[in-house]
Amino acid sequence: MPSFPYETVDVFTDKPFGGNPLAVFTDARGLSDAQMQALAAEMNYSETTFVLPPDDPANDARVRIFHRTAEMPFAGHPNVGTGCVLARHGRDRNGVLRFEQMAGLVEIAVERDADGAVSGAVIAAPQALSLGIELPVAGVSACAGLKPADILTAAHPPVQASLGVKFVLAQVAPDALSGAGPDLAAFRALERQHAELQGRLSLFLYARDGNRIRARMFAPLAGTWEDPATGSASATLGALLLSLDGGEEAAYTITQGVEMGRASLLNVTSRRAADGCRSRVGGACAPMFRGEVVL
Repeated sequence: MPSFPYETVDVFTDKPFGGNPLAVFTDARGLSDAQMQALAAEMNYSETTFVLPPDDPANDARVRIFHRTAEMPFAGHPNVGTGCVLARHGRDRNGVLRFEQMAGLVEIAVERDADGAVSGAVIAAPQALSLGIELPVAGVSACAGLKPADILTAAHPPVQASLGVKFVLAQVAPDALSGAGPDLAAFRALERQHAELQGRLSLFLYARDGNRIRARMFAPLAGTWEDPATGSASATLGALLLSLDGGEEAAYTITQGVEMGRASLLNVTSRRAADGCRSRVGGACAPMFRGEVVL
């Protein structure tokens, strides 16, 4: 029976048992779509990746990303973690990896410590900022178990935004963030009321102190009650803030996962480009487990 090797890493942390766990199947040739989805559900992480040969030999891999219930077009911590795993196997080209994904081509810059060991990575989101629907304050606050007054709208209302994968971004009062928690019934109700969400409602809450940000992300409809580090949402937030604040570029430090006991640190840089605001997001990555699945 065929076996499929995998490795796990903790992403956006330099210490084991922090950050966001990720499982990486380093050679997924021979796995069906249904098997990939079943393995992602079995791993029970927020995402699991499956590495395949690239369609274009100029690139390094085709990487498919699955959460517990569906495939994703792009995500942050899966690209950072997969980039680190493959670089530790010597599969980068002069510190760079290029991954083919549903949302487009993702470029990963590998980071190494003074001894040359892989320590982390920085990824470039595949798309420029795009905005979707605005959502009602009352509905969003109910999803997070907060009062409507806890949602701050001076900068922007709760809004769907994307750099390749869609999130609803909402600013909250700093003293309210730690008390937030997902209300599954409210999530279901809000999703039913807005067909434009297309069944995806991932809520990224943030409290801002200049360019230092604390964040939490809830996606219970996709099986993620809370996510300890969400690179794609963080990158999207950076692009949104740059679009609102003005200027040509900005850098943000985002802390997430504190309330879960899995503190994560994400570094976001955003810039204006010809097609709109774009972002890069990066951080450290700690290796954890290795194993194989026999099917």
